[in-house]
Amino acid sequence: MTMASTPQPATEPLPDEAAAFFEDAAGNEDPPAPIKGVGRLLGWIIPANLGIFLIWGAVPGILLPAQVTQLFGEADKVANLAIVMTIGAFCSMLAQPIAGQLSDRTRSRFGRRAPWIVLGSLAGGLALVGLAFADSLVGVVIAWSLVQITYNFAQGPLSAVMPDRVPLKRRGTFAALSGIGLMVGALGGQIVGSVFLGSIAAGYVTFAVFSLVILTLFVVFNPDHSSTELEPEPFKLGDFLRTFWVNPIKHPDFFWAFTGRLLLYTGYFAVTGYQFFLLTDYFGIENPGEVIPMLGLISLAGILVATVASGQLSDKVGRRKPFVFASSVVTGLALVLPWAWPDLTAWMIMTFIAGLGFGMFQAVDTALMSEVLPSAKSFAKDLGVVNIAATLPQTLAPGIAGAIVLSLGYAALFPVGIALSLLGAFAVWPIKAVK
Repeated sequence: MTMASTPQPATEPLPDEAAAFFEDAAGNEDPPAPIKGVGRLLGWIIPANLGIFLIWGAVPGILLPAQVTQLFGEADKVANLAIVMTIGAFCSMLAQPIAGQLSDRTRSRFGRRAPWIVLGSLAGGLALVGLAFADSLVGVVIAWSLVQITYNFAQGPLSAVMPDRVPLKRRGTFAALSGIGLMVGALGGQIVGSVFLGSIAAGYVTFAVFSLVILTLFVVFNPDHSSTELEPEPFKLGDFLRTFWVNPIKHPDFFWAFTGRLLLYTGYFAVTGYQFFLLTDYFGIENPGEVIPMLGLISLAGILVATVASGQLSDKVGRRKPFVFASSVVTGLALVLPWAWPDLTAWMIMTFIAGLGFGMFQAVDTALMSEVLPSAKSFAKDLGVVNIAATLPQTLAPGIAGAIVLSLGYAALFPVGIALSLLGAFAVWPIKAVK
């Protein structure tokens, strides 16, 4: 994709109608004065998401399980990984809304989001370097928790770019491109991460540098309006604590959209997020590093096909819910294959079919979520809560899976994933604001 020439920083204040919009509007309205260069923004959202989601794909799914196995041995790997992931997931859950609160209230000539995107990626890179040299369970827990916190401080504000700056009629396309970056990152992270199984520390450093460079370039090439003229929002502790509770009465559409995403992501990643140990202990693959790249490419093929087609088709027909429903059903049913047929071939077929379903979901659900946000003045905070539904399952899944495996065995992962995915499908139908 051809990029435009480097723009100058947008330092002018928001026009009056835009300032009013940030006071009153909700996420199902167009920004009154979108930043010029939406086309360029569409092009850059893929690498921006890659910068973060390569890490989420490589570290918790590949490098961290391998590191835990090397440090603590085969006997204790499941329990220790569950401890690391559970604590890290809790930190992630707290970090997203806090990052959103700070981002929404940031007043700078570079806008509300840019400072946190850059600072979060810088601090996250340093945390990854710390993780590379951790040699005890406490050290791994602290370093991974810092990775979760810092990169969520970049991811939360990045997710607010769409409702901040993208018109409604282009959000399906933007969501599809964002989904491509997310899933290519998550799956590409597995592929690239497997390359670094022989040198885990080098992998951590590589991902840290790549993320910092890409996210910095995203901010430079897509400057935001200055936020210095926006009236500062007072911070109220009670309001912040209530962000962890999605009120089904006050904001029912937001509640159901959040619930649907949380259920599907948890079901999907409870199985696929445990892929490394499934390959070694369930399918009997002696060298998973040789298989993971192929699996990543298979899944990526399904995701790209579904994502590209679904986002544009959703915009064209003006409907979101049927796509989200169908995607959750397809993803859930795909998990039946390796459960009924515990073989690597079944896992490969499941990987492609689930990729189709998950790609369709990722392409459309992001647009749906942007249209049920409660208030424009708190986009980043609300999206921080939304991102809990996406990030938390990816990071918590190995911990949940570990508890299931320790108590019931590997086969029990599949019915859990199927049930959660199907429940996620039905959760979107009560939404009224979106067709």
